[in-house]
Amino acid sequence: MMRRQPTISVHQARPISAAPSFPIVESKLTPAPTRPGIVSRVQLLDWLEASAAAPVVAICGPAGYGKSMLAAEWAKRDPRPFVWLSIDRHDNDPTVLLTYLAVGLDRVEPLDPSVFDTLASRGASISLTVLPRLGAALSSKALPVVVVLDDVHLLSDQEGLDALAVLVDHLPEGSQLVVTSRGEPPLPVARWRAEGRLAELGPGELAMSPVEAGSLLAAVRVELADGEVAELTRRAEGWPVALYLAALSVKAQPAAKWVGLNGRERFLVDYLQSELLAHLPTERVAFLTRTAVLDRLSGPLCDAVLGVTGSAAVLASLERSNLLVIPLDRQRDWYRYHPLFRELLRGELERSEPELVGELTLRAARWCQHHGLVEAAIGYAMDAGDADLVARGVEQAAIGVYRSGRLATVQRWFDWFDDHGLVEQYPAVAMLGAWIQALGGHAAAAERWADAAERGSYAGMLPDGSASIEGWRALLRAKLCRHGVTQMRADAELALTLIPVGSLWRAPATLLLGISHLLAGDLGVADRVLIEAVEVAQDSGATVAASVALAERAILAIGRQDWQAAETLVNQARSVVANSHLEECVTSVVLYAAGARVAIHHGNRDQAEQDLAQAQQLRPQATHALPYYAVQARLELTRAYLALTEVAAARRVLGEVEDLLRRRPDLGTLPEQASQLRSHLDHLRGEVIGTASLTTAELRVLPLLATHLTFREIGQRLYVSQHTVKTQAMSIYRKLGATSRGQAVHRLQEIGLLAG
Repeated sequence: MMRRQPTISVHQARPISAAPSFPIVESKLTPAPTRPGIVSRVQLLDWLEASAAAPVVAICGPAGYGKSMLAAEWAKRDPRPFVWLSIDRHDNDPTVLLTYLAVGLDRVEPLDPSVFDTLASRGASISLTVLPRLGAALSSKALPVVVVLDDVHLLSDQEGLDALAVLVDHLPEGSQLVVTSRGEPPLPVARWRAEGRLAELGPGELAMSPVEAGSLLAAVRVELADGEVAELTRRAEGWPVALYLAALSVKAQPAAKWVGLNGRERFLVDYLQSELLAHLPTERVAFLTRTAVLDRLSGPLCDAVLGVTGSAAVLASLERSNLLVIPLDRQRDWYRYHPLFRELLRGELERSEPELVGELTLRAARWCQHHGLVEAAIGYAMDAGDADLVARGVEQAAIGVYRSGRLATVQRWFDWFDDHGLVEQYPAVAMLGAWIQALGGHAAAAERWADAAERGSYAGMLPDGSASIEGWRALLRAKLCRHGVTQMRADAELALTLIPVGSLWRAPATLLLGISHLLAGDLGVADRVLIEAVEVAQDSGATVAASVALAERAILAIGRQDWQAAETLVNQARSVVANSHLEECVTSVVLYAAGARVAIHHGNRDQAEQDLAQAQQLRPQATHALPYYAVQARLELTRAYLALTEVAAARRVLGEVEDLLRRRPDLGTLPEQASQLRSHLDHLRGEVIGTASLTTAELRVLPLLATHLTFREIGQRLYVSQHTVKTQAMSIYRKLGATSRGQAVHRLQEIGLLAG
């Protein structure tokens, strides 16, 4: 037998090649420790070893069938390194899911640091940028690896599920993806099954035989005759958790029988109540049921939730008594209940003391808030329905979580307010929602949230130290520029009057004031204010504001024909963008447009084409939500395309400018610049068809062409018909000079619109 390579545990984990953008919960990356007496499923392990040729293994069955334990035991037996990820609700943010996978893979064999840089990039496209890099890193691994996703049924985010399906195709030879799930995994298992790439274990295979049941009973020192064991197994239908709970009950009451042992969930509820909990002290039962509201348990947290002391000792005692309590760290500071056990205990609490559920959850939220666990506090407060506490947490955490790239997490918080009809009651949350929607290019949503931010009142001091919500409101009005340049400048000035020094919002307020002067044609004033914006941004760590202010100054330098200064400013902005992972943030489109013009002037066509390709990727996000960025960047791109004699591309982009100006006509000097460019283009003849002439709709299709998705499935993702997708794909092929989907993808990779 091959000598097994040691599994990297929490305590063996070396530093990863690059830091992830948010704190990693180490217990998610290791299987729960097995307790003494666990029965080895030898036949199943032999079957799993024999499945090595299948790229995907699905272990599926209801709760309590030992799926996780089986996978963990396999990890101890197999010579290959295992990457383990315990799925929870937070992994429904694809950035979170893929970051954990990257961390696990990196600990087996170092990944290219650019993978973590891309994952940390705000607004990075999962399909266009993140997946190609992570897939390439996975394919290049020398060692075969087994990736285990435990409880994959908890995943519902389609983008994350699609990413997993793609990564299967990048597994190195001899590697496997293992998923455990309570039902059929929400992955393309039908296709994998048809292709012969899937090995499956279901409830029938996972059910214990009488021999295995006898071993389980013996492990907890319960002795029954063979006939009794066989009858117990028959009544439990081989369900491991039912057998285990029955064994604990018999052990507690040797004279007890198991006549009520039948059925499924109803049996467990009855058994938990009448057999297991009935023989525990009242205070222990209360501890178990009342702490079932918690995702994770610690002594201090349980003390706060229950209003008692000594919970740490109780948790240690529960672990020793085999009551399905699992330690999450070697110091035994944090624990969790087995998921099924927690569900049963929670159900018992809701039946016996329903009036306590909300209060206990609220106490957990308050404790987490007080101890700096803001994201956990938000989750508990949402469960408890305490909108005030949710709002307080979101006000504190939203920008930091957004900066870490976890857009789906932030969106889930905002959706909670939307779903509960609470947006107008919390203007600070509405302001943050509008700000982030605007950065995502969602103009209608940004306007709706901005309107809500103008209504409602806010009592008390804001997290940045502002004494009034009016400064935040003025800043948002300036950001969206819905009422023209003059009002934009007035709003930016008001924001700077009301927002205190040291606030993270002063840098964007100063930036917007500088842009308002630029749009009005006050170029000297604009440059001086933008210099100040860079200084304030660098002092407060507002990297987006710093990069945009530098790019705006570069555009001013180009206007003065000071190409040397423009090149210096572009390079400074590039450095900020690279160091802060802002490559796919929509505001960087201004930098790429300025960078392309500088590169063309200096004869560096390769750099110009690279900048134009990056700008083209961001162009669909640059909408009238942020009209000055959208129009200004497109005007600079039009000039760049004209310099490269790509007339068709210039016309296409300028046409988008005209559409934007119909929505936001009062943008200072920009409409006149657009009119001058239109006159110039009208005097040009000839068409140059190329990649730059792709429409916005075609740009949305591009990243999906490189996936396994059919045209019908692409249409479902984009909410258009299969015919529409086919028409757009044919147009893309024509513009690229390609005759097939494969050729088009190859061409897009060559020119940098898709990562190779």
